[in-house]
Amino acid sequence: MGILEKEMRKRTRRRNLQKILLRTVAAAGFMSIALLAPNALQALAKLGFINFKRKYQEKTLINRSRDRLIKAGLLARNEEGLLRLTPKGMAKLRQLELVDYKLPRPRRWDGKWRVLIFDIKEERKSLRDKVRRTLIALGFKRLQDSVWVYPYDCEDLITLLKADFKIGKDLLYLVVEKMEYDVPLRKQFGLALP
Repeated sequence: MGILEKEMRKRTRRRNLQKILLRTVAAAGFMSIALLAPNALQALAKLGFINFKRKYQEKTLINRSRDRLIKAGLLARNEEGLLRLTPKGMAKLRQLELVDYKLPRPRRWDGKWRVLIFDIKEERKSLRDKVRRTLIALGFKRLQDSVWVYPYDCEDLITLLKADFKIGKDLLYLVVEKMEYDVPLRKQFGLALP
């Protein structure tokens, strides 16, 4: 296995571990640090992150991850040693879950295209790139730099994205009945050709 593959595998495992810890704390609200380890260890073992033969290494892995999340401001501890999710942690959890989110596909396509058009200024280039990466992850196809298309209803998700990214008027959602030269798009989405 090459160096890049090892790095990507390590990064993916770290992101998944981060998501598990953030979800655990979010689900429980406040949770004792002592109570976090056994449940998290079982979940991590089932996902193949850890091997129960190395107990010390497992606890160290969890503790290091927890400490990194606290240092990054995603988790916070109160006086009793309980963990809670910070607002920054909630935003990170939403972002991590969005990466794995798949839009539901209805059995039949209604024949309408959902088109997103956004105009985000150069000063907010990082946000513009984040929007593009999110749309790619969700399965949208690019028509032009800031014009993206999807064949199924996704208005609710786009409303959440607008609120999350704070780009209300900068992102327009259109429902289009006909589009010129849509045969390549139909092929990309696996839709029936006209």
